[in-house]
Amino acid sequence: MQPAGDRAVWVFGYGSLCWHPGFEYDEMLTGFVRGFCRKFWQGNTTHRGTEDKPGRVATLVEEKGAVVWGRAFRLRGEAALPYLEAREVRLGGYEVRPADFHPADGKTAPFAALAYVATPGNRHWLGDAPLPLIAAQIADSCGASGHNVEYLVRLARFVRQHAPPEAADEHLFALEAMVLSAVKERDLCLKTLMGEEPRRLSLSPEPDQLEAEGAAALRPDTFEFTSRVPPKKLRCLNI
Repeated sequence: MQPAGDRAVWVFGYGSLCWHPGFEYDEMLTGFVRGFCRKFWQGNTTHRGTEDKPGRVATLVEEKGAVVWGRAFRLRGEAALPYLEAREVRLGGYEVRPADFHPADGKTAPFAALAYVATPGNRHWLGDAPLPLIAAQIADSCGASGHNVEYLVRLARFVRQHAPPEAADEHLFALEAMVLSAVKERDLCLKTLMGEEPRRLSLSPEPDQLEAEGAAALRPDTFEFTSRVPPKKLRCLNI
């Protein structure tokens, strides 16, 4: 059910939406959905990878008794849904599914939210693989929004900071450990992979702009990686 008297649309974010929604909203709540686990089984060729070297991003997979922590956003105005349609569906390959969101504040009753979920059959689907192979793919991939390592590490930091200790996300944290180990072994600079200087953009770019520029318009509240690293330096990193 929705919070009392609330007929607004809520969206549940469990990936990059947790730290970068990219749209205007009236309210944000941290909490979880039941019956799903978070898996890096969806490929990405615009935000965190390319057609030649897809990255891996999170999706929800049904699993009895599992819990996924994230954030719910109460959308403002009419621009957010077209923006998400472009970002998550047309570019990302996700579908819209209903989910019951449970706020962590202990005061608000569970309510219905929309979740963007990738399923087998979409053109970006990569599916399950041994964790070392998934970690290697993440360590090797970079797209217009930045490096795939940044996506993974920021998501792990969010869960570690906002979810209770008992809500361990084993898949996420195991991948984080493997990827950070690969970064160290390759003598790469994690600070460079994560970005350094913030650059604010429009919070609600037009869907046409979003598709025309790829995910380069998706980083208002994070860091602009590709604009600062000279092409020759990026190639020398072999990432």
